[in-house]
Amino acid sequence: MQWDIVIGLEIHVQLATQTKIFSGSSIAFGAEPNTQANAVDLAMPGTLPVPNENAFRYAVMFGLAVNAEIGRRSVFERKNYFYPDLPKGYQTTQLEQPIVGPGYVDVDLPNGETKRVRIHHAHLEEDAGKSLHEDYHGMSGIDLNRAGTPLIEVVTEPDMNSAEEAVAFARKLHSIVTSLGICDGDMSQGSMRFDVNISLKPKGSDQLGTRTETKNLNSFRFMEQAIAHEVERQMDILEDGGRIIQETRLYNGDRDESRSMRTKEEANDYRYFPCPDLLPVVIDDDFIEDARSRLPELPDARKARFKEQYGLNDYDAGLLSGDAKLAAFFEEAAEHGKDAKLAANWIQGEFSARLNAEEKSVAESPITGAQLGDLVVRIADNTVSSAGAKKVFEALWTGENDNVDAIIDAKGLKQVSDTGALEAMVDEVLAGMPDQVAQYQNEEDPKKRKKMLGGFMGPLMKASKGQGNPKLFNEILVKKLGG
Repeated sequence: MQWDIVIGLEIHVQLATQTKIFSGSSIAFGAEPNTQANAVDLAMPGTLPVPNENAFRYAVMFGLAVNAEIGRRSVFERKNYFYPDLPKGYQTTQLEQPIVGPGYVDVDLPNGETKRVRIHHAHLEEDAGKSLHEDYHGMSGIDLNRAGTPLIEVVTEPDMNSAEEAVAFARKLHSIVTSLGICDGDMSQGSMRFDVNISLKPKGSDQLGTRTETKNLNSFRFMEQAIAHEVERQMDILEDGGRIIQETRLYNGDRDESRSMRTKEEANDYRYFPCPDLLPVVIDDDFIEDARSRLPELPDARKARFKEQYGLNDYDAGLLSGDAKLAAFFEEAAEHGKDAKLAANWIQGEFSARLNAEEKSVAESPITGAQLGDLVVRIADNTVSSAGAKKVFEALWTGENDNVDAIIDAKGLKQVSDTGALEAMVDEVLAGMPDQVAQYQNEEDPKKRKKMLGGFMGPLMKASKGQGNPKLFNEILVKKLGG
């Protein structure tokens, strides 16, 4: 039986404010447990929450960036449930009147198509604490540093129909919030977490199937794997005549396994009611226009500019403009290197491969955009060969030296481009390869001749100790051989 896959996402975006949403505690990552939780966060009797204005500003900026309606009047509710890392016994969130209403994001898919994913709404809320299960010998520790951290939860419509589409949307959303500067986007620290709602329905049917929710996915790779896993699980159940239970599931990416966490709750299970400690928040035109004035260049605009300003094709511009930090790195490299296309090739090749291999972000790169730009200059003016450039890159990366020209000099990587010296090397090599020369000159097929030139390049590079200019060697060879 054929099935249609239906996917909707709920994304928790941690806002990059200095303090929590209702208290003055810091939200800096990495502090010792329970050192960043004050009386408000601990729900001590008599404490009252005070809303963080910057959290509202960031939420409005997000709404404007995703073409959404801005809720002029937003209301906080209490979502009641018990969990050890929730000292209040409720979470302060928004339900009926969120700060961001319906909007949309246009997503470029790998097949070249563009898909519009609708945003149902986005609401402000506080994060809970964290339960720590390691090193407690059958017990759990509670760290409340994260309790009260400001989040916006972005809820999409069920508009995605494959893991590929869901990941493309998630990447685009990541690009938007990091470009806005409202979130650092570090998923390893929980700055963005994805909940994936998945259901299957018979192909072409208008009737949606029962959905499951897979919680707290913190990487694009795990999201893709979790969707594939859950689709296969549901398909096996349905095709065996079973039925899907509406539930919340957890996915283990290391084992590619999922398990049931709890049956899915409905809103009335949480006994939502308006928070008596917080008045409705009314946002006026001046506040919205102030937020609009703070909007930076967004990914779509940056992609269009990269194509126009740097002459990049659609693919390269899309890759380099999506991540704000990578885009800034590229622009610095292009400015210093004077060759945007060559800089783009190195960033997408050697640079990105090294980041991935060492699981580093652009911000953690030991190489600056300016240094890579300096290397691009030396590649473009034929000072170093491509092989030599990789050695320079390695020295920069490992911190051996931070100056491109100094590395080239110290390692003797300067490419020989003196035609007189190169001609002498060619004459010497050809004199020692009479059979290959005769074979080349007797060959009439131009394609085979071109391929045979490679047989001379090895000895030539050896003769020049790897420093001969390959392009000039090739030109001299063709001339000497009569090609």
